[in-house]
Amino acid sequence: MNGPADDFGARPRGQGPVSVDPSFGLIDAARRMIRLGGNLADRRRRAVTIADTPKHEIWRDGKISLARYRPLVEPELGPLVIVHGMVGRQSMTDLEPKRSLVRRLLERAVDVYVLDWGNPTRADRYRNLADYADLSLGDALDAVEAHSGEPRAVLFGLCQGGVFAACHAALYPARLKGLALAVTPIDFHADRTAPALGRGQLNVWLRALPAELIEALIADGGNVPGHLSGQVFNGLQPGKWVAKYTADLAEIGDDPDALDTFLRMEKWLADRPDQPGALARDWLIGLYRENRLVEGRLTLDGVRVDLGRITCPVLNVYAEHDHIIPPPCSRALKQHLRNAAYREIAVPTGHIGVFVSQKAQGIVAPGMVEWMRQAA
Repeated sequence: MNGPADDFGARPRGQGPVSVDPSFGLIDAARRMIRLGGNLADRRRRAVTIADTPKHEIWRDGKISLARYRPLVEPELGPLVIVHGMVGRQSMTDLEPKRSLVRRLLERAVDVYVLDWGNPTRADRYRNLADYADLSLGDALDAVEAHSGEPRAVLFGLCQGGVFAACHAALYPARLKGLALAVTPIDFHADRTAPALGRGQLNVWLRALPAELIEALIADGGNVPGHLSGQVFNGLQPGKWVAKYTADLAEIGDDPDALDTFLRMEKWLADRPDQPGALARDWLIGLYRENRLVEGRLTLDGVRVDLGRITCPVLNVYAEHDHIIPPPCSRALKQHLRNAAYREIAVPTGHIGVFVSQKAQGIVAPGMVEWMRQAA
């Protein structure tokens, strides 16, 4: 899921050695590798950590928990509830202090909560999209209301979690103060009408997979393993994946801050929960293959999800260089809204860069706060 190198703090690559002596480049590279080895050994002794912004749990239902971040200033906006999916942890929004969307929101007086789905096991294999987007999300919002005293919250859905949030907003139009989405697929086939080089491979690949093969994969273990999802994302840009562990890593090997950011990213990437079998079926077959959400054929517990029923203000954040969720797949939301004020924020990064890049730090949080003030 890696985007451009500058999303993660790596210095731009140099223009090559200035000397015509061919040994110069080799000597320089050897020195870099020696320094890299020493810095990696140092970090092995003091493991890097992520998601360090203080928070405390206020509600739990089995594996699922809800926490509130400790305010940095007196809250004026919110409550804002961050909802991620099963593809990756929400900790991406709090990677490190200088690259933390959570901290940027707290600094701007937003009351921030986060929903954590925990680690699904085989016992959760029958939990489907309705269980997460309707029932569990609804229970969490009840807990936020009880804790904050506010009858309505703003849902902030990330990627797959954005689909959860959008479905909930459509099922319960009067329940939310606002709906914010980030890098969220809405029209899973929009890449067909606006193809772009280097984007949409995941969509094309999943549409090409026979439904029987997906069913067999799910039946094999009950859930889709998180490490398998990681391998799929790595395979979308194999050249960049190889370069990340070779040239890119050597380039930042003697920069302690950039190296720490790299290792924090690796820690996040390695922590992928399994996708419950029934949810994976709804996600891979119902949405990626059959595009049921925008075609009006998605039902949750027998109720059709109609995006046109959303009435609260909507903010849609998308990444201009997103190779995982092509921008047209996110921006398609606008055409399916009938009664909601709609705004977009375009971020000049890749998929993950929306949350961690230096560029995004000055775009996403300020844009969200401005939108929340107007929507209040």
